[in-house]
Amino acid sequence: MYQDLLLATDDSDGARQATEHAIELADRLGATLHIVSVSEDGPHSSEKQDAMRSDTEGEAAEALEEAERAATQRDLEVTTTVRHGVPQEEIVDVAEVNAIDMIVVGTEGRTGLDHLVVGSVAEEIVRNAPVPVVTVRDQAE
Repeated sequence: MYQDLLLATDDSDGARQATEHAIELADRLGATLHIVSVSEDGPHSSEKQDAMRSDTEGEAAEALEEAERAATQRDLEVTTTVRHGVPQEEIVDVAEVNAIDMIVVGTEGRTGLDHLVVGSVAEEIVRNAPVPVVTVRDQAE
């Protein structure tokens, strides 16, 4: 039933915990792990960029490499993709285009005004995904 799992990662603490969860799931299910990271081009992308974080494509590639390294250590079949755009839209699109059975994504745990203004990538994925979504909360929250 779950042969193709999609892991969305940005190498945040929540995404690293989601990576561990996705790897364990894929291993137990004998599933292929498809890993996607999005170089954010959306309306709020400039809020996350500063002099130290101006290479969003490089960050996306690093996030993929980290997750791929962890997955291949468990001998999982892995594919990787860097997309450009609004993260939640790109992640849902990857799931639709690649016949994904389940999406695994970490949460940031935003609250208050920040959540109302920016919204939650994980929340939007849950609302729009064509398949079940497993959300993994950052345990440090």
